[in-house]
Amino acid sequence: MKYYPEGTNKALAKKFESAAQIKEAMNSGETVEGKVLLCDKERNLHIDLGAYKGIIPYREGAIGIQEGTLRDIALISKVNKSVCFRIIGFHRLESGEKIAVLSRRAVQLECMKNYVDKLREGDIIDAKITHLESFGAFIDIGCGINSLIPIDMLSVSRISNPRQRLSVGQTVKTVLRKREEGKLTFSLRELLGTWQENASLFSVGETVGGIVRSVESYGVFIELMPNLAGLAEYSEELREGQSVSVYIKAIIPEKMKIKLAVVEAFDEINPKSELVYFENGEHISSWHYSPYGATKTVETFFN
Repeated sequence: MKYYPEGTNKALAKKFESAAQIKEAMNSGETVEGKVLLCDKERNLHIDLGAYKGIIPYREGAIGIQEGTLRDIALISKVNKSVCFRIIGFHRLESGEKIAVLSRRAVQLECMKNYVDKLREGDIIDAKITHLESFGAFIDIGCGINSLIPIDMLSVSRISNPRQRLSVGQTVKTVLRKREEGKLTFSLRELLGTWQENASLFSVGETVGGIVRSVESYGVFIELMPNLAGLAEYSEELREGQSVSVYIKAIIPEKMKIKLAVVEAFDEINPKSELVYFENGEHISSWHYSPYGATKTVETFFN
């Protein structure tokens, strides 16, 4: 069975037309997804199953709730979002209404055992961006299980905030960079191509678009691709995030340098470059960013 980030597999989203269908899904142990309509004051999550209302009790909301390692905000933030769950029983309220009892925790425990715990460093998976902080991007790696891509692992071209690279809800490919006890760290930059792979898309004499990433006293760093930036002369009129058109003066592989001249700067702030993946396999053992013979070596080895 394949495990998906929540909200990315439409086949799991269901509305049941009868109690019999709900009971059948319960007996078969089927994984279902539904949108959270309400998080009540007891932190129970309410979901409309169609024939019945469903409730994910607080302690069944996620791995870490029972253990006390997950904060309540992890449940509150799920309102108006799709979550996965399994139907584990039925309950009759004091009002007489019969509801279905659901467990998101059960699905996550299965995902951990059969999928997440088996991931090796260097494995490439699909993930969904769930939250962005100044230090990195939180991702759903399957069934709402969260991990992190640190900001310096988002690309070779440096950015000051993950929002300059990604958006919440975006699906990305990512590689498991490091496995530690109770913690997985992922990376994106090893999938976005080497210096040579990126530089080969450009030629001296071309004028192309770019994004200003940093304005320093000695020059302006301009991103051409997430894993490729060049340097133009300093200009006090340029600012971070600004869109520019640049003339390519020189491409120097041995120094991993691209010399640029700014042709025109635009008022438009365009913080993101399109992600282009150069690695489409399921696993990589090493990544060598630097061209052969370069004076500087940039590489990653996966255990």
